[in-house]
Amino acid sequence: MADWQRSDWVEAMLDDAETWAVVGLSGDPSRTAYGVARALQARGKRIVPIHPDAPIVLGEQGYATLADVPFPLDVVDVFRRSAAAGEFADQAVAVGAGAVWFQLGVVDEAAFERTTAAGVPMVMDTCPLIEWRRRG
Repeated sequence: MADWQRSDWVEAMLDDAETWAVVGLSGDPSRTAYGVARALQARGKRIVPIHPDAPIVLGEQGYATLADVPFPLDVVDVFRRSAAAGEFADQAVAVGAGAVWFQLGVVDEAAFERTTAAGVPMVMDTCPLIEWRRRG
């Protein structure tokens, strides 16, 4: 499990990644993805909603799929159940994303192996907000 939260990968994503695709982000402020996206924005990150309805969320245009995004993505942050999350890791690799982040409670060991074997850093089962708090 320690490999899932490699500190160098966590640090690089939090410090250096500017554009975060948030898979599962809708306009519902009661959802965890919304609060995390808002916190990412507050830290100067650009968020990109990825949702089948492609809504505008927090002032940013949404896209139905990762493949529809017309610019590079530094991190693909996945808010989906573990059973459905792996396909988004594969899509992130396919579109050339810089890294993949699976949120707290989201674990897919096979997706982690595929993603990291493709040379893409991946973090699982934690949240950027938790990691920022841990840093102080």
